[in-house]
Amino acid sequence: MPTSKKGSKKLPIKTKAKNKPAISRGHKVKISPAKTKAPSHLSAPVFDIAGRRLGQVSLPKETFGQKVNEKLITQTLRVYFSNLHPQTASTKTRSEVRGGGRKPHRQKGTGRARAGSIRSPLWVGGGIVFGPKPVDKKLKLSKKMKRRALVSALSQKAKDGEITVISNFEKIAPKTKSAVHLLQKLNIGGKTLVILDSNKKNVKLAMRNIPQVDFDLADSLNAYTVLSYENLMIEKEAVGKFK
Repeated sequence: MPTSKKGSKKLPIKTKAKNKPAISRGHKVKISPAKTKAPSHLSAPVFDIAGRRLGQVSLPKETFGQKVNEKLITQTLRVYFSNLHPQTASTKTRSEVRGGGRKPHRQKGTGRARAGSIRSPLWVGGGIVFGPKPVDKKLKLSKKMKRRALVSALSQKAKDGEITVISNFEKIAPKTKSAVHLLQKLNIGGKTLVILDSNKKNVKLAMRNIPQVDFDLADSLNAYTVLSYENLMIEKEAVGKFK
């Protein structure tokens, strides 16, 4: 029998979910789709070693103002962690195990199975069949891809407002108390990476005893190092090296 259309309700149409950005598993990589566009004005606050704000400094657009390449960052992390654990396991075959140069017993008349060597894979202490061997399977990225991944990581940090510039960093006293006072003034907590223009002994002496604070030079940065830390403290003289 035909059913009446009176009182029938339209069911909501289910729309397909949008594609989510690819993020590597197990690693905290902050990539928000709404912030992939480059900002019109790039700047970061500048502070002195006493924690006083001195103003703003412009960040190079070619390094801190580019569009975030999510797929390239994911690929870079995959290459890094794959090369971090090389396949060095090794077992010996029957030709590499020591001993077994003579026949253990005569061929017939003993009632035992025929054997030609005590280092056969069937014997205890013998060789291993199809065991693991060292394999050189290192993944590589081109210099251009490494550079673009670093630019994407720094651009993401700039968009999230996690960059602080420090002026006259070389004048800080080589004491932990001075570094702790500076971090408290700037209200910086969590994992922090201090990026220097060159090696400065007094800065390292001041911050080496503070947990979750590490150092790196502007010339030796990579995408994984940048994304591993919540905050970046960049020396003012090092900003020019990112052009």
